[in-house]
Amino acid sequence: MRPHRPDPHFAAEARCVAELGGATAVVDHDALAAGGDVREAVRRVPAGAGPVWYRGWMLSPTAYATLEAALAARGRTLLTPAAAYARAHELPGWYPDFAAHTPLSTWLPGTGMPDDAALARAAARLGGSGPAVVKDYVKSRKHEWADACLVPDLADPAGLRRVVGRFVELQGEFLAGGVVLRRFERFVRDAEGRAEEARVWWLDGAPVLVGPHPDTPGVRPEPDLTAVGPLVRALGCRFVTTDLARRSGDGAWRVVEVGDGQVSDLPRGVDATGLHTALLAAGPGY
Repeated sequence: MRPHRPDPHFAAEARCVAELGGATAVVDHDALAAGGDVREAVRRVPAGAGPVWYRGWMLSPTAYATLEAALAARGRTLLTPAAAYARAHELPGWYPDFAAHTPLSTWLPGTGMPDDAALARAAARLGGSGPAVVKDYVKSRKHEWADACLVPDLADPAGLRRVVGRFVELQGEFLAGGVVLRRFERFVRDAEGRAEEARVWWLDGAPVLVGPHPDTPGVRPEPDLTAVGPLVRALGCRFVTTDLARRSGDGAWRVVEVGDGQVSDLPRGVDATGLHTALLAAGPGY
């Protein structure tokens, strides 16, 4: 609506960067996401040598690669290359490094509903019975928990097909990568029934901000990062987030999700000064 200004969702962060002495420029996310005029989408980025971070709404790996090329044509280098963005942004990219510390998962690439045989094979890879969660490579529909997220029992083919089908229907054109099935794990909740989930922001393998998850900004757990740090460094991506929750029973901190930090949401009320200070100080490589 106001193409010369940052989206209101990111306006406070843009002000923070300016107050720290950094510079920002606005790109046209919608044009990038829709495959529009790429040169027009980045024309407000000043030309000239210098590295940049992207900070904004999610882009598909294809759209991000297009952004990388368009910025390179203006002499600008994204500090997160397209290959690293895809690795951190989509579950099949980050899962191998985190497999021992995240729910057992399998995925079915594609743009539509998997057939029954493929679903049966995926269920078998998760043990063939018990509850599971449905998502795509990037997002779940946890707010439609009973209809499009939780599979009560993988041993029920009709129930599995129903939940996956509803998920695919609701995602529609926004289905990212394919269908993912993950073993359900029960996590610790507070007295009000809210999951005690933390979002940790990592830059060059070090945690620079530990805060709540955006869905529960009032819940501020303090996760044990001892096991997670080496996994982040093994992933080899400069700027990532990890969502962590404690598993019921043994209290182990589990990795619920990994994401590229450029497109991860900041919870309400979190002071981003330290995060942006670190991003502004980051060099061209690590």
